[in-house]
Amino acid sequence: MKTALAAIALLAAALAAHAQSSFFPQESETAAAEAAAARDYLAAKDRWHNELAAFARADQERFPAPGGVVFVGSSTVRMWTRLQQDFARVPGGVINRGFGGSTLQDCSLFARDLVVRYKPRQVMVYAGDNDLAEGRTPLQVLDSFARFANAVRAELPDARISFISVKPSPSREQLMPQIRETNHVISAYLNLLPNSEFIDIYTPMLGADGRPRMELFRGDRLHMTDEGYRLWHSVIAPHLPVPPAPPTASLP
Repeated sequence: MKTALAAIALLAAALAAHAQSSFFPQESETAAAEAAAARDYLAAKDRWHNELAAFARADQERFPAPGGVVFVGSSTVRMWTRLQQDFARVPGGVINRGFGGSTLQDCSLFARDLVVRYKPRQVMVYAGDNDLAEGRTPLQVLDSFARFANAVRAELPDARISFISVKPSPSREQLMPQIRETNHVISAYLNLLPNSEFIDIYTPMLGADGRPRMELFRGDRLHMTDEGYRLWHSVIAPHLPVPPAPPTASLP
């Protein structure tokens, strides 16, 4: 109950702030916020210079066609090496823009660089556990996701936004209460956001004892095995667009 009330309070505050900034902007507050965002963005660009440069080189070699699906997020996305093969039948193809060690806060800063520029029909986001490991609260993670969603929707109003729940890694088992709360508040937020969805991979990654299934994780107890990615594929595939049905042969 406390979690739900906190989520509702934060959402109400965010909506009120958005309405106020849209209709009654405070020039000094807007300028200060824009300056802070610019500083955060430049710092993040410097921190992730090598990863962003690699994406730029890939785009120069072959820029993805619009209308596909972008997967963005932390190392769980980056290390999905068979992502394109696993979703080869997705119309428009899939684009992997995962960068290891990143946070949902980073994703919000790079929403235009790693999502909007490709003009996808759908965005799959996985991040948040690194934020929690760095000491951010579930509501701070929600705020980062809301900023990400707002940045995407500002330029791609028809894009579907799908959030893949934070997974229960054995190495971060002590954070599971925060992980559950993060998943809860983001799910509550998505219930209010049109053309969006929350994809629960947390539950199927737990064993009958309620603890993380060790066979889904590598020796570092953080990143996933091939079996873990097969589970993810089975859960995520139904949420992706499917090829159009072939035309029915006309009767003579």
